[in-house]
Amino acid sequence: MTDKFKRPELPNVGIVAEMEDADRALLGNYGEFLPAQPGQIIIEAGEEQEYLYFVISGLLHVTILVDGRNKLVSRVESGETLGEVNVFDPGKASATVTAQEFTQIWKANREDIDQFVKAYPEAGASLLTGIVSVMCRRIRNMNEKLADSESMEILGKFW
Repeated sequence: MTDKFKRPELPNVGIVAEMEDADRALLGNYGEFLPAQPGQIIIEAGEEQEYLYFVISGLLHVTILVDGRNKLVSRVESGETLGEVNVFDPGKASATVTAQEFTQIWKANREDIDQFVKAYPEAGASLLTGIVSVMCRRIRNMNEKLADSESMEILGKFW
């Protein structure tokens, strides 16, 4: 048995799926790896938020407060990210994110990402493409939900 702690690695999924193994390993040096225990709050609604979070393993719940009760908005699992908007446009978090089980996270701010992109432009371009792809998918999903809710509202007027 060894006493050495093995540093987590960024898995070949999500925003880093198109990156080479060596580039993902280098990217890990530009942020920090964090363990989160069950019940630990990662992001607090209403607090300043400027980080991109990549879930290496575990499960996070994203909740918002509605009528005094926490409402589950999303489950975030291995390979998924949070904070894509806030890393480029810092602001207050719109939701609270809590670990549901032991979770390993990689966290980086804008300066970390900028330094990586400058040091490794090709790998950085791949990372930025991955981030933009996730953001586009989320915008598309929100647009579909909005369109569905508006359709239901219109239908409700006729029934």
